[in-house]
Amino acid sequence: MSTPTTDPAVDPIVVEIVQGTLASVEMEVETAIARTSRSPMIRDAHDFRAGIHDRQLRKLTGRSYSALVHPVARDFPLETMKPGDVFFHNDVYESEGGIGHLPDLCVTVPVFHEGEVVCFVQAFGHHDDIGGATPGSMPSAATSVYEEGLMVPPIKLWDQGVPNEAALRIMTRNSRMPESLAADLDAECSACLMGAARLTELFERYGRQTVEAAFQAILDKTTETYRREILSKIPDGEYVWEDYAEHDGVDEPKLHTQRITLTKTSTGGPGDGPKITIDFTGTAPQAKGPINHCGDYADGNFLKKWLAPILRNLADTPERMGELDVNEGVVPLIEMKFPEKGTLLTPIFPAPTNARTFVILRLLGVLAGVIAKAVDGKMPADQETIRYTGVYGKDRDGKDYLMREVLGGGAGGRYYADGEDTIHVVPDSRNLPTEFTESRFPFLVERLGLAVDSGGPGRYRGGLGYEKHIRMLKDANFMSIADRSILACWGVKGGKAGRPFEVCIDPGGPEERYVDALADAEPVKAGQVIRIRTTGGGGWGDPLERPVEEVERDLRWGKVSFEGARRDYGVVASGTKEDPVIDAAATEQLRAQLRDGRGEEPFFDRGPGYAQLAGGATSADVDWL
Repeated sequence: MSTPTTDPAVDPIVVEIVQGTLASVEMEVETAIARTSRSPMIRDAHDFRAGIHDRQLRKLTGRSYSALVHPVARDFPLETMKPGDVFFHNDVYESEGGIGHLPDLCVTVPVFHEGEVVCFVQAFGHHDDIGGATPGSMPSAATSVYEEGLMVPPIKLWDQGVPNEAALRIMTRNSRMPESLAADLDAECSACLMGAARLTELFERYGRQTVEAAFQAILDKTTETYRREILSKIPDGEYVWEDYAEHDGVDEPKLHTQRITLTKTSTGGPGDGPKITIDFTGTAPQAKGPINHCGDYADGNFLKKWLAPILRNLADTPERMGELDVNEGVVPLIEMKFPEKGTLLTPIFPAPTNARTFVILRLLGVLAGVIAKAVDGKMPADQETIRYTGVYGKDRDGKDYLMREVLGGGAGGRYYADGEDTIHVVPDSRNLPTEFTESRFPFLVERLGLAVDSGGPGRYRGGLGYEKHIRMLKDANFMSIADRSILACWGVKGGKAGRPFEVCIDPGGPEERYVDALADAEPVKAGQVIRIRTTGGGGWGDPLERPVEEVERDLRWGKVSFEGARRDYGVVASGTKEDPVIDAAATEQLRAQLRDGRGEEPFFDRGPGYAQLAGGATSADVDWL
């Protein structure tokens, strides 16, 4: 593989044009997929993303994380590729760490200029069903990847513009939703081919030397920006923290540890500048159930770009944070050290992986936590922003249906602001529209709003999660792939943990029951309600320092109850939600009592659920500064 031809004198205006074109093409590809796909998960929930990579397999765009081109280039040398080729894979263990579970299907299209591959357009998304033991291809009790669906290593799905009908037929035959799968794949392939054509035009306009020089300048700028503005904020030293997944679907709930030892040095990075080392030693053994993630491939290339957005919280202002892209330019600044094979992050084939979100989402929080120890807490508190819920059964016409959505949760409080409500970690993803689901599936959405009191108390409150009520019109089965139902999103520097995930069937009815967060086929009768409450983000700072007027505002907005205001913030109020009346004297007295009644507290608050799994301990050794 040849190295790119670079020109240090490339015009900065051309660099801006090239960077803008890349962003525009990426957005155009995503828009085309959204408008031409069929499944609710892709079209409506927008659980997919596109990326553009150079011929060195480096990610050039920074709007979203993406899969890797490495497995395609490994199996298909670039010199054998032809215009119109489309490559496909979803095999977790053959993806070099870029695919986490089998429902994530990835298509890759090479871009050509004067007969040579010059870059790649790629899209991957979470599809409704690729076979396996349960509808949706995410069996919560799987003990082997073979139970999770059809595995496809990198193949040529289109050959010079001609689809491989045999391969498509095999894939759709293994899916419970063949029409949706076929339509989604066609949308993704066509959109990436369109994106490739757009990029070919860019090369034709400026020439390969100039465009590749611009690519290098884009990545170099990212490296320099993070080195100067971000890594400089972390004092040199070694910092350790850990967090946990709570269950794996097979064993009884326990603490599945994910540990990071972060080392910051002022030398050793690009140009002998600063770098950080992320060492995962101390991470728990691989689980029997499907919460494992194959992170130790391609030197952790995927995980470096997955975790790097957390670093942006160290930017000087929130506005600056929003300007920082995460592309391949961050990779040289980060070294990763993995434990031996056989851990949650280094699983051995054929360990199951369909619920690997429990691990990779937790790692975002572990990195935020370990950096918080280094910077006196100036990082957001914890959040848990992905869980899969849904129902399946027979629709009004007696046909099989599957409705599944990714519901977000509250973001963590920050040292300067409350956490945002009901966010989704995938850019532009969202809950399914009520109008669409009620017209297509046999249920009614009776409520969709904020889960009151779910945000962790703090000087800056954690964001609120969803509360959703679904009334089934026909007998069905409820399914859930979720974590944080025992352990909560942690609070930091005096902030308290948010409220965990919770599902109740027939609330207030004769068959009221709470459902485990990992459920494949929980029966629900016609007429019964499913109540889903998603996680609230952790709080930041002492909740007794939250100004009374902000608590009063939360009461008016319905984000905090009168009971919660008293219990969590020491604010005594009466009246109504529309017109709360604060008793200032009683508030001052109660806050004084609450302060006097508490002892020394750890830097992190994990919530009451931690003691259930930690033998009664209320904090871990690493929770103290």
